[in-house]
Amino acid sequence: MARANAAYYATQNFSTDFVTAPELTQVFGELLGAWAKVVWQMLGTPSNAMLVEAGGGRGVMMADALRAWNAPAVHFIETSPRLRAEQARRVPNAHWHDSLASLPDGPVILLGNEFLDALPVRQFIRREMGWMERYVQDGAYVEHPADYDLPDSPAGEVREVNEAALEFVRALAARGGVGLLIDYGPMQSGAGESVQAIHNGQYANPLANPGSADITAHVDFAAIARTVHCQGPVKQNSFLTALGLYQRSDALARKNPHKADALRLAVQRLTAPEAMGSLFKVVAVCPEHFPTLPGFA
Repeated sequence: MARANAAYYATQNFSTDFVTAPELTQVFGELLGAWAKVVWQMLGTPSNAMLVEAGGGRGVMMADALRAWNAPAVHFIETSPRLRAEQARRVPNAHWHDSLASLPDGPVILLGNEFLDALPVRQFIRREMGWMERYVQDGAYVEHPADYDLPDSPAGEVREVNEAALEFVRALAARGGVGLLIDYGPMQSGAGESVQAIHNGQYANPLANPGSADITAHVDFAAIARTVHCQGPVKQNSFLTALGLYQRSDALARKNPHKADALRLAVQRLTAPEAMGSLFKVVAVCPEHFPTLPGFA
């Protein structure tokens, strides 16, 4: 999954496969920029603070966020040279990194929209003889005895563990950063297979044509909450509503009547329970005893 997604984001035009929230409306990024500015103020307005985006896509969300807050410094965590070039066109004064580890010293305020779901997961299936781990070999699944501690379960049950996501939030928490992570997945940990591939807007075989489709898995928000101190998770619709999604969209529609219908449809898609409103969750990684962050009251 990791190698396939690295190839995918480096070579494919993913806008033909799926649309993310920042691509729907500029208001999404503006609200996150305003959120980051409030966090910066809660930190005491440090002059060496960094606004960081993990997996910034084409740089649309960061460009929108910077309209709400002219951050002291802007950084992207991005490994794709093609996406780095697109980000540089929209945010020319940014800095780029392969991981959190190379960020300079200083307070980090991190935004990550649909970042964790693209990180690789380990997948296990319960057989009569015990837990087996699934691997991909020559375009097919193979199984080997698992070396991972999992609860006793009925035969056929599948469990997924996103160690890469947990390592990321541990690293963020270790440096005392504040991170806002928005992604899709259930509130509670549970069994089930969620790995999926999207190509040309349609579900595809995740084992076919590596690097040609976007491969993702549901984020285990409960596991994140067990791993690091955080606020949330909360549903995306309640979070965005608390930040003023409707008010900002209405104001923008009044100034740009020709965009009113598009803005209304974008808000509906972001908040409707049957669309992104309930499927997507929001969690904030932060130090213990940190004041309640906007959107999490």
